[in-house]
Amino acid sequence: MAEARGYDDLIMEHIKNARGYRVLDGATHRADGVNPLCGDEMTVYAQITGGRVAVLGYQCSCCGVSMASASMMSEYVQGKDPAQLLNWVAAFSADLLKHAEPPDAAVDPMRHALLKTVRDLPSRTPCAALPWAILAVALEGRRETVSVQV
Repeated sequence: MAEARGYDDLIMEHIKNARGYRVLDGATHRADGVNPLCGDEMTVYAQITGGRVAVLGYQCSCCGVSMASASMMSEYVQGKDPAQLLNWVAAFSADLLKHAEPPDAAVDPMRHALLKTVRDLPSRTPCAALPWAILAVALEGRRETVSVQV
């Protein structure tokens, strides 16, 4: 049934069982974002400790694709160096926006699921990209509201 709707099983798993969905007390970094096409609103919180992302949380009123993307993001960033993460996020966001070929699911299941979703359903591109764009602004310490439009 997930395939009939265009959603990969990993996307459906993160929609049904979102990880990281919480306000993060003690966050050292925070940013907000909106997707005007879908109506998504999201806040991303990060706690940086010892030069690494110790924990990431988010709160949103959003569609399933944004939720799944944020949920996967909350798992992916744990323990990562923020500067290196910013470079990775920039490259991944560019891949999302140009609907790049997904990597093999066995090699990189998260990138496969999100890139497959935006290739199959291009209207969901801003939804998948929103959490990552907000994360970049939060890690850069900018206080602005992110808006993702394609």
